[in-house]
Amino acid sequence: MMVRNQRPARGSGATYRSGAYPSLLPWQVRERRFPPVGLGRRGLDPGEVYAFLDRVAGDLAAAHAALADSRRETAVIKDALRRWQSDQARARDAQGHQR
Repeated sequence: MMVRNQRPARGSGATYRSGAYPSLLPWQVRERRFPPVGLGRRGLDPGEVYAFLDRVAGDLAAAHAALADSRRETAVIKDALRRWQSDQARARDAQGHQR
């Protein structure tokens, strides 16, 4: 059973940016609760909400950057594979014509 704000065990597939600032995990966002503001006011403490939203936005920006990097790397690998396949096909054709 997962206890609120308990971090999953290391090696569970979670990634971390640093020990000082671990990346937000989906369960942390889902289970996040904000304390009510002081007497005489209603709602949540805006400072805490905005701080949390800034953290979520930072993690999302990092995720989007990593995804973009991955897509660029995938494109490079696909291009290299296509070139290699073309070279292999030309070499195979050249051998076939020599016989």
